[in-house]
Amino acid sequence: MAVWFSRAISRKSLQSISSALTIQSASVLTNPTKPSIRDHPLRFETLGNSSGLSNSRRDVRILDVSFTSTFSTSSGQDRWCRDGASPTTPPQPLSWIDVYLPKSARPYAYLSRLDKPIGTWLLAWPCMWSITLAADPGTLPDLKMMTLFGCGAVLLRGAGCTVNDLLDRDIDVKVERTKLRPVASGILTPFQGLSFLGVQLFLGLGILLQLNNYSRVLGASSLLLVFSYPLMKRFTFWPQAYLGLTFNWGALLGWTAVKGSLDPAITLPLYGAGVFWTLVYDTIYAHQDKEDDLKVGVKSTALRFGNLTKHWVSGFATACISSLAICGYNADLEWPYYAFLMAASGQLGWQIWTVDLSSRADCNKKFVSNKWFGALIFCGILGGRLTIS
Repeated sequence: MAVWFSRAISRKSLQSISSALTIQSASVLTNPTKPSIRDHPLRFETLGNSSGLSNSRRDVRILDVSFTSTFSTSSGQDRWCRDGASPTTPPQPLSWIDVYLPKSARPYAYLSRLDKPIGTWLLAWPCMWSITLAADPGTLPDLKMMTLFGCGAVLLRGAGCTVNDLLDRDIDVKVERTKLRPVASGILTPFQGLSFLGVQLFLGLGILLQLNNYSRVLGASSLLLVFSYPLMKRFTFWPQAYLGLTFNWGALLGWTAVKGSLDPAITLPLYGAGVFWTLVYDTIYAHQDKEDDLKVGVKSTALRFGNLTKHWVSGFATACISSLAICGYNADLEWPYYAFLMAASGQLGWQIWTVDLSSRADCNKKFVSNKWFGALIFCGILGGRLTIS
């Protein structure tokens, strides 16, 4: 009798929960234009059979995870969000940040885009190219320098994201892809973001002080680009070019960290190649936001080029590969470099030829694939240096 009564109560509880969930989900779907971080449907997860009851009787755990991958407690103090989430998209898998970091650290990890390592790769590759170019023929690149620059790429990219989110918080709230970023959504206050930026810059300074004096001055000068880049979209249709100047500073800094001075015949073509490469991948990336950018009133090369985008980025890709060829020639790299350069040319051409600029998902896919372009160029430089004629 007790078992029968327990099963009846469980079925009735589950029916009530299911009914409440249906009503709440219907409310969200019928009014998608007014999403709220606090008002989110609940997700239910069935656990295993409980204490010998039949399969119809399962324990139910209510998870405080929202339909938009946005976490919220009733007090609103432990909310965090994932960049790019949409109130009308299905729930997404939890990232490593959600699984391994404490709640108090999650907003700062998302502010640094630690869940999106592609930005760190794009910042790190020019550094690795330059350090490897600076190696003596037949020798491996300086592993200590590569480690320092790898850590620096994580910190500087995170600091750049923090600066961007602080300066763009009034714009981010109006853009679908960015409105749930920690500062724009109110999860972090501007003061908290600014304090976190101070920590990031302090750690970055610790890495910079490991380099020679020439590199310290050159590295510190890049901060002007880092802090001013977020403002460029307000004044020019070419913020992607400015990002190229910023993101590829490591092409200069990596060489000076090893050699103690610049060799313009090698470093300037490498730096220029990086700028042209950035114009390719970030123009493709900017096509994700072109509708929102028009509404908000900010500028980009995606809006500047419009239907001629593929023509423009094809020209940038050609300039990129040509500059890399000049760099390799001036650096006396051997034949493996040019073999990998041809492969990298094919990868870049594949991006431009196949990208669907009207599809946000495909633009993002092609953008992320640029980590492989960077890897191919790195392998080419490494092979060209290790090969002795």
